Amino acid sequence: MKNPIKGLNKHFESRVRLGVMSILVVNDWVDFNALKELLEVTDGNLASHIKALEANGYIEVKKQFIKNKPNTAYRVSEMGRVGFTRHLNALEELM
Repeated sequence: MKNPIKGLNKHFESRVRLGVMSILVVNDWVDFNALKELLEVTDGNLASHIKALEANGYIEVKKQFIKNKPNTAYRVSEMGRVGFTRHLNALEELM
């Protein structure tokens, strides 16, 4: 019998990381405040999950200034897209 959870990626197990990746996979660049509002999480909570996804190469970060205010936006990396797709496929298989 095949191990039903073998294909799951532990980096996407958190509901916040799952949410971040789901949003980024279907959008180009999404800024921090938009992610925070969509996921209804605190700054610190989102920041820690973003940091983990970035450290593992799943997302890319773009820092810029818009009207003299700092703005940080994110998008899924190619590695993140592949890894997240595999994770979703493993979830489907598990179900």
